[in-house]
Amino acid sequence: MKNSDETVANPLPRVAVAVFVLNGPSILLGRRLSSVGHGTFALPGGRLEFGESLEECARREVKEETGLDVGRVEILTVASCITRDGPDPSHFVTMIVRAEMSDPSQEPVNIEPDKCDGWAWYDWARLPQPLFGPLENLVSGVNPFSARGLFSAPGLSTI
Repeated sequence: MKNSDETVANPLPRVAVAVFVLNGPSILLGRRLSSVGHGTFALPGGRLEFGESLEECARREVKEETGLDVGRVEILTVASCITRDGPDPSHFVTMIVRAEMSDPSQEPVNIEPDKCDGWAWYDWARLPQPLFGPLENLVSGVNPFSARGLFSAPGLSTI
């Protein structure tokens, strides 16, 4: 068993899910308010909870952050995101998924205004700037609208 000093010196990787919510040719993005990536546009998502499937995590996180219900969830790729700088180093193994809306007429609601400045649909061909660093790395190699979806991109490990 590790003591608290070892845990701080050697933080453990955590699992997260980031969700491309698709609506026609658009994806859902929100502007981050947290200290990490403040002011950048990011996908909805978050940490996997104990005993939860990746699909359950994707549906829960989208619902908790945007109020939207999503149906089918598909894994596109896996990203290993390591931050060594700052007071809180982290390592997230993030499942990048795409999800279809259960009802395309739904509109997102900003349920966590302390974490996000609001959600909006953005055309895949005209994404807003600046993008959250991990998302910026993804868009050069992952197309959530592709039939396959899975591509190699810089800094990504694929399934």
